[in-house]
Amino acid sequence: MNSLAVLTSGGDAPGMNACIRAVVRTALTLSMKVYGIDRGYTGLIEGDFTEMDRSSVSDIIRRGGTILHTSRCEEFKTVEGREKALKRLAAYNIEGLIAIGGDGTFRGADLLSKMGFPVSCIPGTIDNDLPYTDYTIGFDTAVNTVLEAINKIADTAGSHERVSVVEVMGRKCGDIALFSGLDGGAEAIIIPEKSYDINNICKTILENKKKGRLNNLIIVAEGAVEGDGGAKKIAEQIEDITGIEARSTTLGYTQRGGSPSGKDRGLGCKFGYYAVQTIYSGVTSSAVGIKNNKVFHMPIEDALKYEKVFDEELYNIFLTLTKNQEGKNAKN
Repeated sequence: MNSLAVLTSGGDAPGMNACIRAVVRTALTLSMKVYGIDRGYTGLIEGDFTEMDRSSVSDIIRRGGTILHTSRCEEFKTVEGREKALKRLAAYNIEGLIAIGGDGTFRGADLLSKMGFPVSCIPGTIDNDLPYTDYTIGFDTAVNTVLEAINKIADTAGSHERVSVVEVMGRKCGDIALFSGLDGGAEAIIIPEKSYDINNICKTILENKKKGRLNNLIIVAEGAVEGDGGAKKIAEQIEDITGIEARSTTLGYTQRGGSPSGKDRGLGCKFGYYAVQTIYSGVTSSAVGIKNNKVFHMPIEDALKYEKVFDEELYNIFLTLTKNQEGKNAKN
């Protein structure tokens, strides 16, 4: 293989730049030409390619976001769109593609690989919702961003003797809520994987008030509450039942931004290096991941077949430390 391209697609995640840097520098070490594709699959279809060298990725390891930018591309889901992409790749004599992103990125890459073009995928999403791998790039930074925010929210909540209900990202995966709730000392977490009883949560809040606790923190994962409202809906229910003032905060896209943590930088470096080595060795379809602290790869199609296994042990640790009884009615 003499040349390859790299793109980022879908939602951005801290650590993507570290990964891009590793891809570029590893490929250059193997005497390959490297092209950066701007705006993900949209840029791939439009031929928005730029040849990259070592200086192209200087000083980006500490930066959040992605220097290659990103987008979501409906056209790439069509055969005609992917055929356009293959023509653009052929025009630049590009022989392989590194795609960094989440589930949608992987599905697009899988379709392209089935058309005969070598692709290696790297999991980059704050949601940590690709179950074939223990961790995805950006997850650790997102959890730390949530912790920083709830530490500040707890300070003002204590001053006003309020309940703070904080909504975090994750779509249908509650990992950000679970990890930040445990690490941040939340009284309850509301996640898609488990049912919750608002009355039990309110009972805990009222008991804490009797003991002199001035503030309570509830973490809500987006997608965990039926209907509209999320954290706002939960805050209104708590205030109505307990009579204690409750305020909701939705952290939103702050979780995507910021300088990546050391863990995400390291993960980006390892994944980028390993993905290039894998595709260079002749593997035409690979999804790079990490299990038990060991980097590995498997076919993209196989990686997409995995179903998310919820971390029951971590959840039970949370319940034990908070003495939260909502787990009695939790779904398995």
